Amino acid sequence: MAQTENNTEDAVRKVGELIKNIKLAMMTTVDADGTLHSRPMATQEKEFDGTLYFLTGKSSHKIQELEYDKHVNIAYANPDKNQWVSVAGSASVSRDQNKIDELWSPFHKAWFPAGKEDPNIAVLRVDADSVEYWEAASSKMVQVVGFVKSLVTGEEYRPGENKTLDMRTGTVEDTKEKTAPSKARKKATGRS
Repeated sequence: MAQTENNTEDAVRKVGELIKNIKLAMMTTVDADGTLHSRPMATQEKEFDGTLYFLTGKSSHKIQELEYDKHVNIAYANPDKNQWVSVAGSASVSRDQNKIDELWSPFHKAWFPAGKEDPNIAVLRVDADSVEYWEAASSKMVQVVGFVKSLVTGEEYRPGENKTLDMRTGTVEDTKEKTAPSKARKKATGRS
């Protein structure tokens, strides 16, 4: 059975630490026909507080997809450190020049040659609904010892930490095993 705790600030800080040095994330959107589309997005150097920001082109296909369905998933992976993060949330798009100025770096000029004033640049904001993360011991020896221990004791092998942070309720769940979404959760998210 999964354990639930109310430690949102620590969990948000933990997520921020996990994604901080990952330069690229994969953003998944839903097209009008239900097709999932994923593409790499550059991680912005901004402290995670439950909201993620990206600079994107206003004329990109992902913007059209967001008009159909604002639900997105942002996936981060750092396999060298055995760390993975999945952020599910709602996206919105704006032309907030102050936010563009804040997020801008010379790196963006490759996509927006006219600079911060490029008419095609937009801010894509993702407000997290839930975040799940996995972090395993980076030492192969530690992983092997844990695996052997599970064989000897008969206890389930748990290679590391797996938690889910529900940003709407502020609860943190120690996720032992994900189960199908409850009817209440399906109703709350509008999904069937």
